[in-house]
Amino acid sequence: MTPAATDVTMPLARFAADLRLDAIPAEVRERAKLLILDTVGIAVRARHDTDSTPPMLEAARALGLDHGTARVFGERDGWSPAGAALLNGALAHSLDFDDTHAPASLHPSAPVVPAALAAAEMAGKSGADALVGVVAGYEVICRISRALIPSEHYDLGFHPTATCGAFAAAAAASRVLGLDAAQTADAFGIALSEAAGSLQFLANGAWTKRFQVGHSAMAGLMAAVFASKGYRGAAPAFEGRYGFFHAYARNAVPERAVEGLGQAWETAGIAVKPYPACRAMHAAVDGVIQLRARHNLVEERVRAIRIGLADTALRLVGLPQEQKRVPQNVVDGQFSCHFGVGVALREGRFGWDDYATHIGDPRTSAILAKVEVGHDAAAEAEYPRQFSAAVEIETTDGVRDRVFVPIPKGEPENFQTAEELRAKYAALVLPVIGAAQEARLFQAIMGMDRGSVAAIFDAAAPNVPDPTRKSA
Repeated sequence: MTPAATDVTMPLARFAADLRLDAIPAEVRERAKLLILDTVGIAVRARHDTDSTPPMLEAARALGLDHGTARVFGERDGWSPAGAALLNGALAHSLDFDDTHAPASLHPSAPVVPAALAAAEMAGKSGADALVGVVAGYEVICRISRALIPSEHYDLGFHPTATCGAFAAAAAASRVLGLDAAQTADAFGIALSEAAGSLQFLANGAWTKRFQVGHSAMAGLMAAVFASKGYRGAAPAFEGRYGFFHAYARNAVPERAVEGLGQAWETAGIAVKPYPACRAMHAAVDGVIQLRARHNLVEERVRAIRIGLADTALRLVGLPQEQKRVPQNVVDGQFSCHFGVGVALREGRFGWDDYATHIGDPRTSAILAKVEVGHDAAAEAEYPRQFSAAVEIETTDGVRDRVFVPIPKGEPENFQTAEELRAKYAALVLPVIGAAQEARLFQAIMGMDRGSVAAIFDAAAPNVPDPTRKSA
């Protein structure tokens, strides 16, 4: 079937425009609120604790994006709606700790949540409106990425969170702003001119991965606003001769974008990360933690660690090995399976603060030299349903043991408990906003379908202004 054979643009536009809160199953609504909580926690911490944040804020101010009433997580000052969407989207993706969808091979929340919230602030809409917009965006981003065949999209050098994110942000913002189906289709057509995102950041640890996801949130918001004013978008955006499925894919399967639309909820398939790194390495980290506990391992006993991944995961986090064994910065570490399993072996966990401790540390570097990452047929058989991993550890005293982790922690079939999710969120925001506001922010998000967007931003802002207006 060729991409032109399936109508995708208008069904997705009608779905987004017509979606109502009571049409979303209760369990999907609750899962969406947890995903928003996770996203906001990451963005609050990233505002104050990432190296890319200060120059990003300075550039946004130089462009005049700091004039307005829209808000940025972890900030007290007002921004333009476009600026808020850009910054919140980039912050949500800056720790590489944000949620994932395995079959779509992307991060749904980072482009979607900021666009929906900025649109709600613009139009004075309720928290419930924002929540519905978020779910509309989730469904669009996961469906169109699956239709592209994510591994082929990666092969062409695209970053699907950013490319697909522009359309998802457009869907979310269009729904919040109250656009009809024809206007939403125009927003998709406008977003087609803005969909961008390159994997070249993998070569040098560039910050562009963070920026391009923020850009997609801003691009989708802009597309929806333009469409709301009658600006005409290219049509049809997805299945057209020069549309998304032709220009950004080799063998798109467009029917995947609309199968079960409104009945099968991709939102329920979104996973939350327990580790702040590319999802492709998480099963390997899980496996190392299991073997470490099973054999009471210390690093000096370990002779070799062998990791087996699916080919797509291998190319993202395993190759080239000589580069992955010597990460120079956080982005390098976020895409080094060697680094993730090295930290896990030393610590029995892997958290955000481990980057500062372990990058360049001689003891950790010695472990990375013992890690070999290759292909595993069983992991390949699970992809793209899961980023699975085979993990084998050999010790100096003759122990050799192996585990296969089919489903990494955080996937819907192996989801975190409510306590684990709250603990992750709290650990991120407590250093920035303190215990009282952590509780307020939690309640504002989990009750957003009965409350306001303003309550979320109020609770996310530090009590004391940052005198430098820069990252700590």
